[in-house]
Amino acid sequence: MAGMGRTAGLVLLALGLLPGSGAAQEPPATKGPVIGFSQATTLEPWRILFNEELRAEAAKHPEVTVLIADANDSVDKQVADMEGFIQRKVNAILITPKESAQLTPVVIKAADAGIPVFVLDRNVETDRITQFIGGDNRAIGAAAGTYAVKLLGGPGKAQGTVFEVWGGMKTKPSRDRHDGFYDVVSREPGIRFAGTPVDCDWKQHLAYEAMVQVLEKEPKIDLVYAHNDPMAYGAYLAARDEGRAQGIAFLGIDGIPSEGVRWVRDGVLSATFLYKTPGDEGLRQALRHLAGQPIEKTITLPTQVIDKAKAEEILAGRRDLP
Repeated sequence: MAGMGRTAGLVLLALGLLPGSGAAQEPPATKGPVIGFSQATTLEPWRILFNEELRAEAAKHPEVTVLIADANDSVDKQVADMEGFIQRKVNAILITPKESAQLTPVVIKAADAGIPVFVLDRNVETDRITQFIGGDNRAIGAAAGTYAVKLLGGPGKAQGTVFEVWGGMKTKPSRDRHDGFYDVVSREPGIRFAGTPVDCDWKQHLAYEAMVQVLEKEPKIDLVYAHNDPMAYGAYLAARDEGRAQGIAFLGIDGIPSEGVRWVRDGVLSATFLYKTPGDEGLRQALRHLAGQPIEKTITLPTQVIDKAKAEEILAGRRDLP
């Protein structure tokens, strides 16, 4: 098919194929719309779930063809993937950008080509999009801050040293998760932050290394707030290996049943905060738009705190999880 030279690096998923087939092949022709999905990376468990839920929604619409491109954590690759979708003249594009500013020009280019663009998870720096779908990261950070204050003694009485593990410092979700948390915690004169901000790029092993370094300098850490669950777990592993995990509360964000929720149930994390993946809703919204139905410019996905009791409730009956 014309344009396939530019999209040779894509992992293509025709909705009739088995999820996870991963075969880079031309999907069978359909009479329905073709939708491109540009995923920033699949190196994080949350993004793997993101793809799984998108595939599950896609399976409900056999008349539609979805093309999934994994940028492999590379901005340059993601720009090239988007260029490929534009050249193919797909009917709509879903994108979750690795970095907002650097993906903005190619999003504008897609809009200029008349392709509706649905931005998921982290937004870009233009209003030339059809819709944004994602969680309110600042509100999630504030909820985590409120929970941290509660764990450290309550409003007006909270005392302790907090270490914050950043995700991507150049990404809006990470900045918002920090700002929301800081807005709440900074009101408490008895709480101080340990160390200097370190970009752990959402990775467990980088959080482990950052935690080891801060433990070398700080005689006491009372609470760790990480911008996702894998980093919270990495910080926990570092504290455990240093013999200092006892007495430290660990908070994360994502709420994936197989990871964060299970770690809360098992007492590794004190709580996690749900950050719903937007892939399934993104596909539903794109199909509504292509069918001529009205849609909102922004959809904010809900969150919730998942403590031990809630984690046990979520995992009850899940025989697929240890």
